[in-house]
Amino acid sequence: MKYKRIMLKLSGEALGESGWLFDHAQIQQVARVIKQVVDLGTQVGIVIGGGNLWRGRRGAAQGMDAVRADQMGMLGTLMNCLVMQDALSQLGQKAQMFSALHVPDICANYRRDLADEALTRDGAALFGGGLGNPFFTTDTAVSLRALELGAQALLLAKNVDGVYTEDPKLDSAATLIKDISYAEAIKRGLKVMDMSAFLMCQEQGLPQVRVFGLDKAENILRVLRGEDLGTTLHP
Repeated sequence: MKYKRIMLKLSGEALGESGWLFDHAQIQQVARVIKQVVDLGTQVGIVIGGGNLWRGRRGAAQGMDAVRADQMGMLGTLMNCLVMQDALSQLGQKAQMFSALHVPDICANYRRDLADEALTRDGAALFGGGLGNPFFTTDTAVSLRALELGAQALLLAKNVDGVYTEDPKLDSAATLIKDISYAEAIKRGLKVMDMSAFLMCQEQGLPQVRVFGLDKAENILRVLRGEDLGTTLHP
């Protein structure tokens, strides 16, 4: 392993059954891989999207108040952190959970020093509730946590296997981009992360972002071993 500490963003949809709710077999497999990563000496901070539970102001929810809709999404990320924390616990892997929202009966409020201590002590920690504010996604949250906690790489494990020239679900001619700078990705308007998250990574010089598919949980290990999987973004 060449990384001492990473941040891992897991797609909520990739942990759901056909994209929804919980695929417990997949969750347990991802938990086993996270434990393997920790056992090999890399500390893992984990942020999980909420797309398996709530997909924002879409469909029948389109007319919802934006703040309430985003609060529902933040609560969804906490549920996903709880189910992953439980899966890790069953394997004997401790992972303290922190929330940007104030939910003291469930977990601690996020504080950088306490999160740093938890990662150093246990090798893994979970970060839920996004940034605790509406209009920011988990992309922005995981980028900020990666920078705050000194991660050497941000891994985005998605339900698509990398960054494409266009949306591969909509354009069959879209091609996979293997390597690209933050500046070029921003210039081309590629949909890797939200623009605020992208700009943060560029401005603060996050060493590396890796985007890859979570169709196989072992892909996390493959990326950390240096395999040429998915897309690499860098300053």
